[in-house]
Amino acid sequence: MEFALSEEQVELASTLRTLLAKRADSGAVRAAAESGDGYDRALWELLCEQIGAAALAVPEEHDGAGFSVFETLVVLDELGRSLAPSPLLASLVTSEALLASGDADACARLLPRIAAGEVATLAWAGVRGPGRTEPVHADGDTLTGTVTDVLFGDSAEVLLVAARTDDGVALFEVDPAAAGLTRTHTPAMDTTQRLATLVLDGCPATLVAADATGALARAHLVGTVGVAALQVGCGQRALDMTVAYSKERVQFGRPIGSFQALKHRMADMLVLVETSRSISWAAAYAVSVGNDDAVRLAASAGSYCSDALSQIASDTVQLHGGIAITWEHDAQMVFKRAHALGQLFGQAHEHRRAVLA
Repeated sequence: MEFALSEEQVELASTLRTLLAKRADSGAVRAAAESGDGYDRALWELLCEQIGAAALAVPEEHDGAGFSVFETLVVLDELGRSLAPSPLLASLVTSEALLASGDADACARLLPRIAAGEVATLAWAGVRGPGRTEPVHADGDTLTGTVTDVLFGDSAEVLLVAARTDDGVALFEVDPAAAGLTRTHTPAMDTTQRLATLVLDGCPATLVAADATGALARAHLVGTVGVAALQVGCGQRALDMTVAYSKERVQFGRPIGSFQALKHRMADMLVLVETSRSISWAAAYAVSVGNDDAVRLAASAGSYCSDALSQIASDTVQLHGGIAITWEHDAQMVFKRAHALGQLFGQAHEHRRAVLA
């Protein structure tokens, strides 16, 4: 069996890498993170119009490209490598929750908008990991409660909210401009990951799924492998930076990359990156095609890729020396993103618990 990307997927990754190298260099990434939206709108529009990034996993009957989750994760890998802030993960998780909701009307109404590039997000406790209790309560068609850590929650144009009802947990659509809804940007350690706090006070909502169990389980599964893809890309960026620096930095009259101890450290980083990529691909494929072991593989990827990137980021800082902890150098961005991604959709030890369950 050949365990590799297809020719089309390789071309997709190559095209993205070229585009992001031109439009998402260090300066552009920092400017996007500090903007009012938290991402580069022009770049996002380019990704949606020329690459079809938001439409890849959306079925053709809803104006999508009709591919699978796997192709979107190829895009996330490249976005992770560039460190560019992007709402793609939030939109992917939301579209997958919609598809799993069983509400044909909601899919027909919202998925074409997501495929066209409108930013979508899902406000729920699951972004912090499995087993959390939903903080929003539904009283008929109104919602009350506060949701924290909502990905791109302050700029999303399509908004779904999970809420507790007397019968369990349901999924609702909320107009971002609705009365009773307040959206506030939440400053985070990783400036490239946009988070928001949503306060709902008797906010009107439209029911999408009375029983959201399956939709939220799908959202968490896809979110987990999406984060793993971002982690693989970030790890590759860290390795590339470190190897390049080791060839330029001279100490004792020699490039530091010629020292055997540092060669071993970078070889260990390479092993972590390549192993992460393998398990990420395996999990992404299983989730895309619905294999029986998809949950186990996703949890394995969530656990391994989180721990691996944490180690890679730490080594990146150490091998760059003092320059790595300055604001001007991108190593600090890698370090912060590593720790931020390690919190999304569950921490490594929670994923390991799921594997053993």
